[in-house]
Amino acid sequence: MNTDMLEKNGKAGDTLVWMETHTVLLSLLLLQGSAFVEELDDSFMDTKGSDEIWLIEFYAPWCAFCKQLDPVWHQIGSELRSLGSMVQVGKTDATVNTGLAKEFRVRTYPAILMLKKDTKYNYPGPRTKEGIMDFASRIEGPLVRSLSSPQLFQHAMSHHNVMIVYVGATSELKGNFTSVAEELIAHTYFFSTTRNVLPKSVSLDYLPAIIVFKDGTYVIYDEESDGDLKAWINRERFPNFQHIDSYTLYAMGESGKLVLLAMVEERYLSDKSLRYKHLVERVAEEHKETYSRFFLFGFMAVGDYINGFVMGEVTAPSFLVVNLSNDGYYQPVGPVETERHLLDFLDGVLDSTIEMKGGNGFSQRVQRIIYEAKATLIPVFREAPLIGCFLAGFPLAIGAFFCFLCCRNRTTTDDEDEDTAALSATSVPQRKKIKDKKSD
Repeated sequence: MNTDMLEKNGKAGDTLVWMETHTVLLSLLLLQGSAFVEELDDSFMDTKGSDEIWLIEFYAPWCAFCKQLDPVWHQIGSELRSLGSMVQVGKTDATVNTGLAKEFRVRTYPAILMLKKDTKYNYPGPRTKEGIMDFASRIEGPLVRSLSSPQLFQHAMSHHNVMIVYVGATSELKGNFTSVAEELIAHTYFFSTTRNVLPKSVSLDYLPAIIVFKDGTYVIYDEESDGDLKAWINRERFPNFQHIDSYTLYAMGESGKLVLLAMVEERYLSDKSLRYKHLVERVAEEHKETYSRFFLFGFMAVGDYINGFVMGEVTAPSFLVVNLSNDGYYQPVGPVETERHLLDFLDGVLDSTIEMKGGNGFSQRVQRIIYEAKATLIPVFREAPLIGCFLAGFPLAIGAFFCFLCCRNRTTTDDEDEDTAALSATSVPQRKKIKDKKSD
């Protein structure tokens, strides 16, 4: 018995020592990271150097997402410094340093932006260490990166799902390409090379040219048929099929294409979800020539973003086509179990035989406001009923107060009108008597 007690006490002691050691190490890492993250204030724009590159987080003390991002942010500061990056990392309380927040047009928290030679870039991706580090690398480097050898080209191909490449010497087209790169560098990389660096399998009829490499093939820009270069790149900068999160789906709105989604569970995919995902992937690959002009394809976990988009509960697994240009969406009218069923669904969307739901009309906007208010207030009521009652009751109280003032003002006006009418009525006989006396 005593031996067992000693063993239990020993294990408990080891666990306690491990927890204390882990806590100390975590604290040291955070302290080390904080040394590479500078707290900024409203004087930042006046004191920074003209050639400095800054990665800045705008946070609010009450923001839960900001608190989750904080340890990641310090890791980013430490890692960028260890890599010898020229990017300096800072953070600022946007509720205190309102001048700096206004300068960067911050509306939501946490907001992540980069400043390079007075040009501001807004980070559009997920709040992950890898995503933010990649964003910092894109902005820090040149707008258009040169690939001077086949080895460099193959290395870039192995690290990027989509490559946008200018081929040829200096020209007016390259100037246009560079201008578009300055606008879209926050979203993707831009490269330049010469004809002899490209793989032999790439066939070009003319130079200069702009090529998008993706999905194991390539697309060449034709100014006459493709129109505006920026719009074309926005259409082509996404892989034909990919895992889509809320940030990616929002960015896909700039492509002008519809998006076919296989809606699946967030963590563990059921057999049916896997079948739906593979079905969308097969259609995207085998029917690329027919549908890639109109659709992007992918799979997405059901969550608050897509539920808010349709203003309801999306089930998993299911199929959904979203039109991000007008907040509309399409759902199959019957079961979709085969490739033929899915193709019929896509054809029905294109020829309008399947009715679009949602949209951005007046009634839909009102419904969206009501839905978002409910989605915001219900969790508050669950966690803090008193605060929820205050948030719900305060606007109603303000509205009732204004109604009271309007009614009171109207009543006062009516009383004044009655008094004026009475005075007018009594003055008429008086004027008549005076007139009669004058006539006598």
